Amino acid sequence: MEESRKLICSRCQVEMTPAKAYFSYLDHSFHTDLLRCPRCGQVFIPEELVKGKMQEVEMALEDK
Repeated sequence: MEESRKLICSRCQVEMTPAKAYFSYLDHSFHTDLLRCPRCGQVFIPEELVKGKMQEVEMALEDK
């Protein structure tokens, strides 16, 4: 992501800041740093993560 590009929370209209986000799926969990609204906690999940790591984890867990 570009440093100069700032994402604004659609709910609170404040700039999102980097924070740890925890994910849980089928009794497995992982964490990663993502942009999160400091006011309401809404997380921005980039498309690369959704179509990459999250999809790989989902497919691996469902195959078991």
